[in-house]
Amino acid sequence: MNALHINGNDLTLESFAEVVQQRRPVLLEPSARIAVERARAVVDDLVVGDRVAYAITTGVGKLADVRISADQARELQINLVRSHAVGVGEPLSQEEARGMCLLRANSLAKGFSGVRPVVIDTLCEMLNRGVHPVIPSQGSVGASGDLAPLSHLALVLIGEGEAWYEGKRMSGAEAMKAAGITPITLEAKEAISLINGTQAMLSSGSLSLIAAQILADTADVIGSISLDALQGTDVAFDERIHAARPHPGQVKVAANLRMMMEGSALRERHRDCTRVQDAYSMRCMPQVHGAVRDALAYARQTFEIEMNSAVDNPLVFAAPKKVGAPRTAAPQAAEGDILSGGNFHGEPIAFALDMLAIALTAIAGISERRIERLVNPQLSEGLPPFLAPTAGLNSGFMMPQVTAAALVSENKVLAHPASVDSITTSGNKEDYVSMGMTGALKLKRVVENTRNVLAIEALAAAQAVDCVAPLKPSRRAQRALNEIRAVSPMMQHDRSLAKDFALVSDVIAKGKIAAALY
Repeated sequence: MNALHINGNDLTLESFAEVVQQRRPVLLEPSARIAVERARAVVDDLVVGDRVAYAITTGVGKLADVRISADQARELQINLVRSHAVGVGEPLSQEEARGMCLLRANSLAKGFSGVRPVVIDTLCEMLNRGVHPVIPSQGSVGASGDLAPLSHLALVLIGEGEAWYEGKRMSGAEAMKAAGITPITLEAKEAISLINGTQAMLSSGSLSLIAAQILADTADVIGSISLDALQGTDVAFDERIHAARPHPGQVKVAANLRMMMEGSALRERHRDCTRVQDAYSMRCMPQVHGAVRDALAYARQTFEIEMNSAVDNPLVFAAPKKVGAPRTAAPQAAEGDILSGGNFHGEPIAFALDMLAIALTAIAGISERRIERLVNPQLSEGLPPFLAPTAGLNSGFMMPQVTAAALVSENKVLAHPASVDSITTSGNKEDYVSMGMTGALKLKRVVENTRNVLAIEALAAAQAVDCVAPLKPSRRAQRALNEIRAVSPMMQHDRSLAKDFALVSDVIAKGKIAAALY
């Protein structure tokens, strides 16, 4: 791919995925380099003038009242990075680490952080040459952003910490040397600009959102096959019904379901049946799946705004103040202002992360109810009990429904919002925090659980369709069923399906079932 030129203003979820998942190269856009240099000049002027500015000529947090002299600036930078790199727990994935590097570089590229261009260039080189910091997943409360995770990233930038390079875990110094990247010596303001932001929760959350979008499409495909196998009706998806309540997601899902069922021989066999209405798990897919899609759209909007935001503190504004503007308490330089604020706070991201977990819990929950209808002989409309070829001798899909129920119940616990919690830190200076990183870590588990529930429904729906052969579903449904059957044959007698679930889950993750919509 051609290199992505970042400027802090137009990163999208798609370009994020290209860099993080497909290794698209990254470079700093020339016009952005000029803005970065102008902001840096403001910082240099302040240091020379020995004026007071948070984290530049002072300590941080509760220690903001402690003055730091110009000759101590470099020592302060190293101390800030080392002292804040206190994460614990399993490391984030290499993709999450790549995402953090990209997001941090893009935020700095806006030109409001006061770093030198070499800081951004080095982050880009780490991405381009595959140096991925080892970043412990726990230790952030999402207050001054993700201080601990970002500090572990910054350690590698200065040749410390640990990193992955070419599949091996090694010291940051070894990884940078092996990749031919020169570690940098941080100057005034650069440490706080690297460690103060929301990039850990945002990187993890963005990857979960990408996965969730695939799950939303997959749920429509699999749900339509389950409904068809259960002799459900597509009347509830009539375009007129959804035009009368035009939530965008609902309208989209109804259209998907109509498209998935078009031309189905399964549908034709019961078009004149006397049943008036289906159960909610079938009839209300547009309303439930659609609400999930609307939640995903909200998260996407929030994440893309955050991707292109300046989120550290203080911020540097290189443009001169207008004549006659009121005085402020902020320190000033001839080239601009340095202002302390709170853009690092993770609350907007934390809310979106919690909403994603709730939405995916609904996708898994309604899927499990369709699984129940497929296997329960009192509900399954003539299908074999538990989809077993010889019920009694074989248990069929009795236990897969139990596994799905366990995953759904776990999701209900994980869906409890992290953002309603707060705990005071930093000597009561940081007295209300977002817990956004906790929300991101929970969401990863919800994504995995939901994918597995959909894998179970996919296998159950495929088994149900096979049980009513030679009648076939629509052409689009058959495409999805072919992907399932490519890794998991029909159950002719009892066998462990654990491996089958894993294989179908991987097929889902790669978007192969969702592709039936396109």
